[in-house]
Amino acid sequence: MVSFNARRRALGWISAVLAPPSYGAEAPGPRALPPTPYAPVVPGYRLRFPEDEGSHPAFRTEWWYVTGWLEPRGRPPIGFQVTFFRSRPNVDERNPSAFTARHILIAHAALSDARRGRLVHDQKVARASLGLAGADEGRTRVWIDDWSIAQEGAVYAVRIPAREFSLALSLTTPQPPFLQGDGGYSRKGPRPESASYYYSLPQLQVAGALTENAKRFEVSGTAWLDHEWSSSYMDERAAGWDWIGINFDDGGALMAFRMRERSAGTLWAGGAYRSADGRRRTFAPAEVDMAPVRSWRSPRTGASYPVAWRVRAGDLELTIDPLMDDQENDTRASVGTIYWEGAVTASQSGKAIGRGYLELTGYWRAMRL
Repeated sequence: MVSFNARRRALGWISAVLAPPSYGAEAPGPRALPPTPYAPVVPGYRLRFPEDEGSHPAFRTEWWYVTGWLEPRGRPPIGFQVTFFRSRPNVDERNPSAFTARHILIAHAALSDARRGRLVHDQKVARASLGLAGADEGRTRVWIDDWSIAQEGAVYAVRIPAREFSLALSLTTPQPPFLQGDGGYSRKGPRPESASYYYSLPQLQVAGALTENAKRFEVSGTAWLDHEWSSSYMDERAAGWDWIGINFDDGGALMAFRMRERSAGTLWAGGAYRSADGRRRTFAPAEVDMAPVRSWRSPRTGASYPVAWRVRAGDLELTIDPLMDDQENDTRASVGTIYWEGAVTASQSGKAIGRGYLELTGYWRAMRL
């Protein structure tokens, strides 16, 4: 369990990260902080590789999000999630102290094992200082203590020694980056400033080991890596989002999402499909429809999540079903929220054609990002 002191420090840092910067017209008082100059996301920027695979410290929020399915030897398939967040809080960056929280690093890790019937998860939070946590620029290397994702050529090394399990995985990139939106500029709402720079690495080939209860399992599988950075991600009218990333059995990939209004309607939607031979199609908001077909209510939090879906993206129609219903992730000790993130299958006319992950936010409480 997270200790009381660790929880108290985490909640203090979260308050600093999530509190909006002050841009009011009043003259700043003697104790007021100068507004942090976050870099904007604007159309027309051309993503560069490998440079943009590293950190972008001028922006407010950034994440590296790995999800996938593992095939442990001698066991049924399981899902896994490893996420690192970097947030730049509104602090007085003129303070020369090495302990100034210029950037906060947060990490989540989880396993979706149908034999357990419930998500197994862990989390960490730390300020980027003294080499104990950080996110490098130029190439992917992000870490908190002994948790890390590090790029080594065309391979991403994932090392997560969590409390109830340990992951040591190598993710190989057989395909080029999959740029989301307009060349990597991904709109998240009606206003152009509600946007991120966003690319994906689907169809990652996984090899490595999973350790549980002192027993080591060799694993293989397929994964998906999302990398996004932004300074104004969500429209204030949005309560949360629904997102899927699907690796198809034929080598293709689909990302689709919708931003939900607080009234539960769709504020914005989008997505993109890439075929196995590299042909790419981006979907306008009207071309994406995500319709819930079944919900599950958490016995712990009372939150109700739509865990099964019908998804339409252009002329592609899918049925999305969860590996198991209880994939709720309680991250109040790190980012202050509870969300559903889980392994799912994709099918057409009852035939399974792919596997991936579904993320549901803002069902416990409206998101603030």
